Amino acid sequence: MENRLSQFLGDTPGRTLVKLAVISFVVGIIMSALNFTPIELWYAIEDFFRKIYELGFDAVWRIARYFVWGALFVVPVFVLLRLFRIGK
Repeated sequence: MENRLSQFLGDTPGRTLVKLAVISFVVGIIMSALNFTPIELWYAIEDFFRKIYELGFDAVWRIARYFVWGALFVVPVFVLLRLFRIGK
């Protein structure tokens, strides 16, 4: 069991815990110096995905608009060509 855990963690559990503690402390100091809190990070990530979501649907509506504009021209021409072909 210990061997699998060490293999998963990349080191012994104790050393991994110390490394994570040191990195967490350094990151906490940097975030404090930048006056940046974890909740602000959460809001930034949430805002990022919201903007991507909105851009995605904006692109879909833009494509749909082009489709409708094209169909307003193509469908009547298609129907007229079919009607003329039936008459022959």
